[in-house]
Amino acid sequence: MTAGQGGTRSERVGPLARVGAALADWSERWFPDAYVFAAIAVVIVCVAALAMGRTPMQVGTDFGKSFWTLIPFTMQMSFVVIGGYVLAVAPPVKRLVVALARVPRTPRGAVAYVAFVAIASSLLSWGFSLIFAGILSREVSKRIKGVDYRAVGTAAYLGLGSVWALGFSSSAALLMCTKGSIPPALLKISGVIPLTQTLFTWQNLVMIVVLMALSVWVAYASCPGADTARTIEMAGLSYKDEEAVVDKPKTPGEWLEFSPILTLVIVVLGVIYLYGLFAEKGLLAAVDLNNYNFAFLIAGMLLHWTPRSYLRAAGRAVPMTGGVLLQFPLYAGIFGVLVGSGLTDVLARFFVSISTHDTLPFVIGVYSAVLGLFLPSGGGKWIVEAPYVLEAANQLKVNLGWMVLVYNAAEALPNFINPFWMLPLLGLTGVKARDLAGYSILQLIILAPVVLVMLWALGLTLPYVAPILP
Repeated sequence: MTAGQGGTRSERVGPLARVGAALADWSERWFPDAYVFAAIAVVIVCVAALAMGRTPMQVGTDFGKSFWTLIPFTMQMSFVVIGGYVLAVAPPVKRLVVALARVPRTPRGAVAYVAFVAIASSLLSWGFSLIFAGILSREVSKRIKGVDYRAVGTAAYLGLGSVWALGFSSSAALLMCTKGSIPPALLKISGVIPLTQTLFTWQNLVMIVVLMALSVWVAYASCPGADTARTIEMAGLSYKDEEAVVDKPKTPGEWLEFSPILTLVIVVLGVIYLYGLFAEKGLLAAVDLNNYNFAFLIAGMLLHWTPRSYLRAAGRAVPMTGGVLLQFPLYAGIFGVLVGSGLTDVLARFFVSISTHDTLPFVIGVYSAVLGLFLPSGGGKWIVEAPYVLEAANQLKVNLGWMVLVYNAAEALPNFINPFWMLPLLGLTGVKARDLAGYSILQLIILAPVVLVMLWALGLTLPYVAPILP
């Protein structure tokens, strides 16, 4: 049976497939831009600050003084997108995608397969996962007849709603282990939290395995069969193979753009630096946002081979960072208003009053997931939440590293219904956010209670570790 023949086989439609299709049809409506959610959050926080007695002048000053404080972190997160994209579209990686697309044989198998690849690759980099899985979904849609373009598009996005924040591109975990990126006011509360207390714990591994298995199963069970699927042809989409651009230098000045000489020099320098760093500090201690991005950029340079290919890919990636560049300053402004008005202390006391040592992870998990609807940003939202969440954890003697993971796991859930992080994938596949929302909402409904229960149960296994303050 060939790939094309496999897609024509009639497949039994189960209840999840019917629910997924119904939600997909219902969700074909407009979504507001993610920037609107961030702006609404600014208004809410400022109104709350005014209600606490701050004057408009004081609120405006708090907002403006803090507006640019996240510039280093904003650039770091932008380079997560750029580095991930550049690596994903490198010629050797694209050839790997084409080879991987030959594996699945049926529509449901293809959707589950794309889901697994997307989730697994998101542990390495959410930026890489979006592009890598997006290209894979395109290839699969071309090869297998009867694949529902909404289901396979959602499958390519699943890493962003399930486990990405538990992996190596976790903005909160990498921020907290990078002293220079932590705002001074937050550093006084938490100190530096190494990755050995967050990502590299057995509790985090348990969450990754459970969520990956559950999410792939939901993708498989909810996918419509070939007889009822909405295909790319029905949607008016056409995924044509991109013609390889074979450029040649037209002037002597362009010769170096097509030569790997400069690339190799920079790559060798980068490898020497990383080798020395890891030899001195060890792999875990040396991993932070700067070194993470550095490694991705060096790998991208090597795989593109020539400066011309590398720059062309980077040029396509930069527009995808627009949302990060415009929204992160708003999050910094919100942080300034929270701290300046004393709202952080009020919120910390509130969570302490309604929680115990055992229940704080569950309570914060619910709160962080809900807040994520309005602040769709892994790192930016953590800057807003961290001061009062970690202060409450200190008061209730809850492990600070676990609270970072609580935030990571819960914050990813609203990504299933917020279009902000879908943008690079939407641009690559040509679909709209409403096309994916139905199947992603189904994922949210099933995964959310599982995540919250694990946050509570696994949190009971970790002792409190007092922060080492500067």
